[in-house]
Amino acid sequence: MDYTPISVVIACFNEEDNIEACLESVKWADEILLVDSFSTDRTLEIASRYTDRIFQREYKSDTDQLNWAIPQARYEWVLVVDSDERITTALRDEILSLDLVQTQVDGYWIKRTNYLFGKRVYFSGWGRDRVIRLFRRDIGRKENKRVHGQIRVPNTGCLVQPLKHYPVRSMKVWVEKINRYTTWKAMDKVEKNNPQALLNLFFRPPLSFFRDMVLRLGFLDGWRGLLISGMSAFAGMVMSAKMIQLQMYNSLKKKE
Repeated sequence: MDYTPISVVIACFNEEDNIEACLESVKWADEILLVDSFSTDRTLEIASRYTDRIFQREYKSDTDQLNWAIPQARYEWVLVVDSDERITTALRDEILSLDLVQTQVDGYWIKRTNYLFGKRVYFSGWGRDRVIRLFRRDIGRKENKRVHGQIRVPNTGCLVQPLKHYPVRSMKVWVEKINRYTTWKAMDKVEKNNPQALLNLFFRPPLSFFRDMVLRLGFLDGWRGLLISGMSAFAGMVMSAKMIQLQMYNSLKKKE
């Protein structure tokens, strides 16, 4: 089996608390390419110990940033990793054992094990998480969404070993993240003429809580499951309110 070099691509902003552990987990790669949105903390200082392929670029969206960075990679196969993710030794070994020269696959789904405040979450909707992260540079691109876009490729396979994901450092960061993401989601939905904002405001939060806490067995995750279910319902309510606000604003602009 011929060896196939792999480029790791990381997009980041002010990730001094996360970036070193992330980079340490991918230092085996043949190239680490980092695109930074003009961090003001120690992110670049830390990253420079692991790679000299560091770009700075104005942030517009996750999709825009990654779809710009991917073609800059030197090698045909790209592994995208977020700053709050870690490639385990087992996952690294599985990736390196792949015959990426002969494979007919264009990209691989990788499961994520999610952790919240020091403990793995098995249910609550977080236990079924998977993402396409290893793919052909010239084929894979992130779909055109401001948030939670997925890498799209024609032919996919699945890896067995998961990556580790630490999406929440603190409640402050979680609330700030919800504020950003709900704004972007509301903008995406309004641009697609989604008419369900008012219905979502009334029905989405309680249904979301019931789904995550009961149907997705969040109660088995204890207080973490309760917190995830509650924050998911809160995010749904905030997003719906922002949709209504945007629709009202657009309606007023049309009347001017």
